[in-house]
Amino acid sequence: MTGPDRYKLIKNIIQHKKSIFVIVLFLLFIGGGQRLSAADGRQGTPLKIADTIIVAKDGSGNFTSIQKAIESAKSYSLQPVVVFIKKGIYEEQISVPAWNPHIRLIGEGPGETIIRFGSYFGAVDKGRNSTFYTATMRIEAEDVVCRHLTIENTAGPVGQAIALSVSADKCLIEDCRLAGNQDTFFATGSYTRVYLKDCEVSGTTDFLFGDATVFLSRCSLLCKADSYIVAASTAKGRSNGFVLDSCTIRAAPGVKHVFLGRPWRPYAQTVYLNTLMGDFIAPLGWDNWRSKENESTAYYAEYNSKQMTGGSPVDLSKRAAWAHSLQPQEAEKYTPGNILGSWIHQPL
Repeated sequence: MTGPDRYKLIKNIIQHKKSIFVIVLFLLFIGGGQRLSAADGRQGTPLKIADTIIVAKDGSGNFTSIQKAIESAKSYSLQPVVVFIKKGIYEEQISVPAWNPHIRLIGEGPGETIIRFGSYFGAVDKGRNSTFYTATMRIEAEDVVCRHLTIENTAGPVGQAIALSVSADKCLIEDCRLAGNQDTFFATGSYTRVYLKDCEVSGTTDFLFGDATVFLSRCSLLCKADSYIVAASTAKGRSNGFVLDSCTIRAAPGVKHVFLGRPWRPYAQTVYLNTLMGDFIAPLGWDNWRSKENESTAYYAEYNSKQMTGGSPVDLSKRAAWAHSLQPQEAEKYTPGNILGSWIHQPL
């Protein structure tokens, strides 16, 4: 039985108002001898399900708070712990600490299970680093999966306000909606790799940013202001920063001039492949963040960018002279497996 099938069955049982005891027995029955999701750090060694915790606003689960459910999980579990979050709006700030790896946060759909909080730079007393304390959800543990959720920062257009922050390796975000304004999604860490798959991300300025290696596949981006999409801060010597493949970039009404990216730090790397975009993308494409020197250190590239309407190729001749237009053989290396590693091929 696959992971998605397992979650559908859990959902069906819950909807038919079976007891938590029956759910646990059922999971033990179908989980016996079966393998769930990722590797535990040893190549090719699968993990078995350890536990399932139900979160429900109406009190029908184990907890009404997602954070309380995470805190109840065994520290340094060697097996995945599923936190199944029933439909509802959860207004809380979530942290998955380093001692809780292998957590799977599973909702009932981005339109059904909504996690939101309204912290922002001006509301946090942490000096110049206040931005990094604003996240609605902060993932600091390895091998965490988020599925079928909305994670939103509701502070509004008041400056830096993170919806999701990831600072640990091997994190999968699938079928999720990440909503905010400035700095919606942040990924950091020299060894952090994050896979965003079939997600929606909205924001105004630098709403994808950080120094981690991040691969976005088949994601939809909504630009809510005339500003910048990706602000990578890739460290010198790193092979990859942000890679966006087969994505769609849309604009909110009134938005007319958006840059694909700018270098938050000198060695920023951002690559777009097979992406649909509208005329609101600035012909220049890339901004040097007021530093001519960044043009010789940052790496920005595109391959097979197409117009939203009609699907005709985007005219890259007007792009910044220091950006790259990839050839097919160069673009071939940008696959999720090549960029992120073999862990993404495990049944997560």
